[in-house]
Amino acid sequence: MKPILLQGHERSITQIKYNREGDLLFSVAKDTVVNAWYSVNGERLGTYNGHTGAVWCVDCDWDTKNVLTGSADNSCRLWDCETGKQLALLETSSAVRTCGFDFSGNIIMFSTDKQMGYQCFLNFFDLRDPQQIKDNQPYMTVPCSESKITSAVWGPLGDYVIAGHESGEMNQFSAKSGEVLKKIKEHTKQINDMQSSVDLTMVISASKDNTAKLFDSTTLDHIKTFKTERPVNSAAISPIMDHVVMGGGQEAMEVTTTSTRIGKFEARFFHAAYEEEFGRVKGHFGPINCVAFHPDGKRNDRKQPGNCSTFTLRTTSSCPSDSSAEPQRLQQRGRGRLREDSLLRPTLL
Repeated sequence: MKPILLQGHERSITQIKYNREGDLLFSVAKDTVVNAWYSVNGERLGTYNGHTGAVWCVDCDWDTKNVLTGSADNSCRLWDCETGKQLALLETSSAVRTCGFDFSGNIIMFSTDKQMGYQCFLNFFDLRDPQQIKDNQPYMTVPCSESKITSAVWGPLGDYVIAGHESGEMNQFSAKSGEVLKKIKEHTKQINDMQSSVDLTMVISASKDNTAKLFDSTTLDHIKTFKTERPVNSAAISPIMDHVVMGGGQEAMEVTTTSTRIGKFEARFFHAAYEEEFGRVKGHFGPINCVAFHPDGKRNDRKQPGNCSTFTLRTTSSCPSDSSAEPQRLQQRGRGRLREDSLLRPTLL
């Protein structure tokens, strides 16, 4: 198994996201750059340029027409996926931490940080109403005064948003009225990441309390718990197997004084039903910040600072990298003949 190393960021990568078909991969980092890649060979198509601060989140709509990004420059931006043109600029009072399209691609949500005297807000915009975009006025704003939102995903059919908070709580917000439909607290520390299953019936959360937990997305019933010895930064659910992958490790500030073995920087695979770890994939020399499964279930990505390694799963971590040629625009290119990727075979414990 040979990974593909994608080098296009100079600072820590914050999130990676596949489009629905899985032929494109989007990555964002603290260096203001939003990259688009061909997932089959790691070729970079181009960049979306405009942000002036760290980019915390990225999402792509159902038909890969638009890309949504949120940044610490107090803005959420909508881009044309093919040309890289900025379609909308939504300004906020504080950094945008999470963002996402609903199932239809017509409604977007994003949350802002609790900072500089401003509280956390969850905002909803309808892209079918140009006046909302022009006036920078969402059709609904939900205040979150108790604890800021650190991660959020849409529920089935776009009826509600499931949000994870700094306090370890999970709330279900109605996308129509803004009311809290359900509220639970299964984590004892901050929730770092939340990802949905391919059919949106389940959601997995990764937390600083060294666990990842699986929930029913409709009832928020706690289903399974996956335990580790280090903070979990990200977790993802396989679209075809009863498997869960988790990434994390030691805090980035302590990485330079720790060996890779002690730091626990591997991507770890667990059985979703038995909660047992059955394999690990090594390679990163910094904490893994985000993981994602390819939509076909045969690839996985892991991201760490500056680098994105592509196996049959995607992860990203926090290690410095080289950033060469910077294409300014996305260009249509022939895909060529796609080769069949082999299945990921993690080392058995």
